[in-house]
Amino acid sequence: MKAFGSLIAALLIAAAPLRAEIDITEVTSPGGVNAWLVQEETIPFVALELRFKGGGSLDLPGKRGATNLMVGLLEEGAGDLDAREFAERAESLAASFDFDISDDAVSISARFLTENQDEALALLRDAITQPRFDQAAIDRVKAQIVSGIRSDAQDPDDLVGAAFDSMVFGDHPYGSSIEGTEESVAALTRDDLLSAYKGALARDRVYVGAAGDISAEGLAALMDKLLEDLPETGLPQAPDIDVSTEAGVTVVPFDVPQSVAIFGHEGIARDDPDFFAAFVLNEILGGGGFEARLMEEVREKRGLTYGVYSYLVPKDHAALYLGRVSSANDRIAEAIAVIRDEWSKMAENGVTQEELDGAKTYLTGAYPLRFDGNGPIANILVGMQMDGLPVDYVNTRNAQVEAITLEDIKRVAARILKPEALRFVVVGQPEGLDS
Repeated sequence: MKAFGSLIAALLIAAAPLRAEIDITEVTSPGGVNAWLVQEETIPFVALELRFKGGGSLDLPGKRGATNLMVGLLEEGAGDLDAREFAERAESLAASFDFDISDDAVSISARFLTENQDEALALLRDAITQPRFDQAAIDRVKAQIVSGIRSDAQDPDDLVGAAFDSMVFGDHPYGSSIEGTEESVAALTRDDLLSAYKGALARDRVYVGAAGDISAEGLAALMDKLLEDLPETGLPQAPDIDVSTEAGVTVVPFDVPQSVAIFGHEGIARDDPDFFAAFVLNEILGGGGFEARLMEEVREKRGLTYGVYSYLVPKDHAALYLGRVSSANDRIAEAIAVIRDEWSKMAENGVTQEELDGAKTYLTGAYPLRFDGNGPIANILVGMQMDGLPVDYVNTRNAQVEAITLEDIKRVAARILKPEALRFVVVGQPEGLDS
């Protein structure tokens, strides 16, 4: 296994070296499946990414955690192979499969050598069209998930995220963990998993990205063969939800020496015309490491934390603007006061030309480094499609960053930074803070 793993790792690193431009081909199969492809023939290796829109937010009422459990079982046996035989077959082919889930998508990644393509894809096809859902595997994966749920219940970082989501989203699927609860997971049956499978893995919500040693014609044929037996339609997508918060603090008592906080309010959608300006703004406020204002003011000047950062969260059905910070219980109140002050200052005054120039230099210089192999490229391609971006985005993105002006930042800062709605949720024993 180590030899095959090393081979795959080497190819992941070596495949598709950095290039000045990424040439993307749009492919439509005879069966009507769309995909984006970056063909790279220099190394006999292919990376394939599938995304099924919906993810954990598709869970039916009373069945929280069903989609997550179902995804965890996709590699636990398929067709005629049980879990051990499936793993051994993948290893013998030097193929790598990964099945993952988020609030908004089920993600399937495949990495395989060109010479083993047919056998590797046949194995993947079995996994997504003939999952076994053996009871022994169900019980084993359930136990793993419950163990994770119990561990999360003792982790302040997980507790604070859960508390913030519950406060903001309530009964919406975003308001609870995709893993479910100990009780909801224990109650899930094999029939629940079959329902989750048919609801999540359907052709009407699939996005495909590929990079490596495969032609457009080969990819078109591959997609039809891989996906033809999936249901045509799945469960309806979750509803959109408005984010509404009020400035203030919610404290969740927990016996730890250091408090952890999430802060934020409504954000900005990915398809909003102001998203690029908001993206650059956030790099300056809290996304740019030691150069960001929050890091400078909270850590460097005052020593209140090891790290503080902010980030845009444009989910499919809601948008958030969030941040995180941790500090000693007797200093978290001061850290929160500084963050509030910086949030208000940027909302009112925008940024300086020096800050804007520095953010542009970093963002445009770092972007090409993301295309460091077939795997990352395939992942970017499928993400672009899900975000509704044009096929030439990778080659125009830096120009869009460069086009942002001080006036853009000031206007968007006044629009999206909302001090009057900046809510903090704190897990710990903070001194000087009350809910």
